[in-house]
Amino acid sequence: IDPDMKTTSDYLEEVIEEIGGFGKFQVLLHGSILLSKVSITWSLLIMAFAGAAPDWWCVYPNTTASGAINYNTTVLPSSSPNVTVPEMTKSFQTCTPPSNESSVCQSFVFDDSMRTIINEWGLICDDKWVTATVSSVQMAGLLISGLLGGQLADVIGRKPTFYVSILILSVSNIVAGFSTSWIMFAVTRFIIGLGCGAYLTVFYTFSVEFTPTKFRPIQIAVPDWSIWAALLGFFSYILKDWKSLHILTGGLTGLSLFTWWIVPESFRWLVSHDKLAEADKVIKKIARMNNHPKPDLNKLRAVVDSDPSFQGSRQYTFLELIRDRSLLKTTALAGVGWFSCGYAYYAISYSVDQLSGDLYLNMFLLSVIDIPALMSIWYLSNRLGRRWTCLGYFMIGSAACLGVAVSQMIDVDSGLQKTLINGFALAAKFGVSASWAAIMAFTTEVYPTVVRNIGYGTQNSISRIGALIAPQLVLVNKVTPGVMYIICFVVTLTSAITCLLLKETKDKTISDNLEVRVAGNRK
Repeated sequence: IDPDMKTTSDYLEEVIEEIGGFGKFQVLLHGSILLSKVSITWSLLIMAFAGAAPDWWCVYPNTTASGAINYNTTVLPSSSPNVTVPEMTKSFQTCTPPSNESSVCQSFVFDDSMRTIINEWGLICDDKWVTATVSSVQMAGLLISGLLGGQLADVIGRKPTFYVSILILSVSNIVAGFSTSWIMFAVTRFIIGLGCGAYLTVFYTFSVEFTPTKFRPIQIAVPDWSIWAALLGFFSYILKDWKSLHILTGGLTGLSLFTWWIVPESFRWLVSHDKLAEADKVIKKIARMNNHPKPDLNKLRAVVDSDPSFQGSRQYTFLELIRDRSLLKTTALAGVGWFSCGYAYYAISYSVDQLSGDLYLNMFLLSVIDIPALMSIWYLSNRLGRRWTCLGYFMIGSAACLGVAVSQMIDVDSGLQKTLINGFALAAKFGVSASWAAIMAFTTEVYPTVVRNIGYGTQNSISRIGALIAPQLVLVNKVTPGVMYIICFVVTLTSAITCLLLKETKDKTISDNLEVRVAGNRK
């Protein structure tokens, strides 16, 4: 390598290849991250079960609990046409009394075959807003830490930010399992959101900085999220208790803390912060694990010194994304896609109890549908490029969301309608999941190393704005079927268009520094 002809970014790309490319170390690194994914997957999706409403019955005055069950299970539309059962609810679950009753519900009886926060604190009728609010509070935590976590990872390093987020998730999930009120639970969900936001801003950029260009999309293609999500459905079926699920999540998350002694700091981050001696140790460790000779790292200082774009001592902030016109455009265009993915993904996931059939089976199917979606990302991203892959999957998600909306708006209660809704919902989840994976890989390649976590964290926070709105639209969709999916259709279609305006990064060297570009782009 001729140091006079190489930038720091070019040199580090070649160093990765010299020390084994995608070797044993990279496999171990991604395995460690795969293990840690249980923390984020279960923490974010657990509300699909914890917020589900079991069957319940209203207890009227002068009626015992057992009498209420017998009374309500016989007074159904088929046997008493005067009883009004609201749309999007199961039979006998109504907050208004039958026409021959003048009183209102005094208390409720729940089906105790499953324990969720609904029957834990009676969150129905006048209190039905609480569940959606708790989910939104969690997403507010993600929104805040998405911005702070990105800055933190670029200032103190990828590794400490990554493991602090895991520690927060482990402790807060266990505490959540011992919540004594929905307010306490909401507070713990907010803290869980903080941990999730920090994790999501760093985990992918952390791993991508050790990985050769052509293998970067494979990190997204491995369906670790989908596997853990499917297992959440399985354990929800086995335990059927929201407290036990939280405690189990916290315990499994804690196991990932033991990988601290295996996973090193990103050598690209170390180089960009002028910590060359530490970067040298990390590179030698990777070469040793991959059974490759150690590269001549004496050239590293020469390359850094000769690179006019390198400023190892400078600290970068979110303002760089605004000052640089190119980064501002990239952030705005990618932000549309991230917002739509955040909204659509959690809207579909949290409305699983609005699908027909078994809750646990639907949770499982909505999880495993991600596997073929994610596994196609590596091939298509390298074959078609990042832009066209994003475009194609956003179009699939958009069309499927429209299909669900139309099916839900048809005022016909039939088996065909239910089948169409479930089928289109699965297709929508497929398209949205693949879109998010594609734009995630895309985003990490358009930002230079020095602001990569800031940019990625910003996009992650933008997605949480959509995710924060999603639970409220899930609630609205129970009253006005189809509204949630109409919005899903609009935002995903818009994202398909904005994908084409982003610069293609296929087979391109990812940049490490910003100075030269900023000089030409600031006004």
